[in-house]
Amino acid sequence: MSEITGGQVFAVTAGAFAVIIGVNLTMAWKAVSTFPGLEVTNSYVASQEFDRKRAAQEALGWKAVPRYENGVLTIAMTGAGGVPAAVEGFSAMIGRTTERQHDVEPEFAAEGSRFLARVVLTKGRWEIRVSAQAADGTPFEQRLILTVRG
Repeated sequence: MSEITGGQVFAVTAGAFAVIIGVNLTMAWKAVSTFPGLEVTNSYVASQEFDRKRAAQEALGWKAVPRYENGVLTIAMTGAGGVPAAVEGFSAMIGRTTERQHDVEPEFAAEGSRFLARVVLTKGRWEIRVSAQAADGTPFEQRLILTVRG
């Protein structure tokens, strides 16, 4: 067996740092190249709009509750005091929280204030983005988490 020389130690160390720096540069390039750019022109105006929409939505007093059984997703919409909400223009997008390839926007059938859709959801955690509208035009948007077991 031969001895390890200083040059060999330097080569291994330099190689390890080269790999680390290469990976960091690749990840930085990927992050910058996939960034969509400016989201809003004026963040102050956007925050005021957000607060106004949130206050209007909270005034509705609506609550969306998801349930998944036997291949049917049901989202029950209730108003203040648990009474059925008068919903117009309901839609929902379902997907995983970590990837967008499983996103689907199924057709929902209304049964009073419940909305039903046939959709195949495998075991795990799902994100549901509900969009609806009140009779007076007030928008309702909510992000729900649904865990499908076995």
